[in-house]
Amino acid sequence: MADNDQLQVELVAADRTVWSGQATMVVAKTADGDIGILRNHMPVLSLLVDGVVEITPVDGEKVFAAVDGGFLSVAHNRVSVLSQFAALADEIDVAAERAELESAEAASDDEDAAARARRAEARIRAAERAS
Repeated sequence: MADNDQLQVELVAADRTVWSGQATMVVAKTADGDIGILRNHMPVLSLLVDGVVEITPVDGEKVFAAVDGGFLSVAHNRVSVLSQFAALADEIDVAAERAELESAEAASDDEDAAARARRAEARIRAAERAS
């Protein structure tokens, strides 16, 4: 595939670069809904919600990652996904996330518990989509 058919993608958490490379497509969940990014997409700056980011690398299988909100920036065929927390699907402990989800759902009307549940659900979805 020619370089001009690619996106330069970086998925960055507060403590590390989670994934970086060439891709043909990125799908993420923004505050306005899901967005798919292909080559020559118009510039975008958007808020991400807790969810799954899907990257289709030029070589290899799709990459799935869970993010805890953040920002998506697209300009000049460069895609930056910035989040306080991000983890690749194979880094996620599904059993621990299921336990976290159950714990969060057991808490009553607590806003923090609702956020914990959303994050656990996103991490479980990322791991399940990768398998």
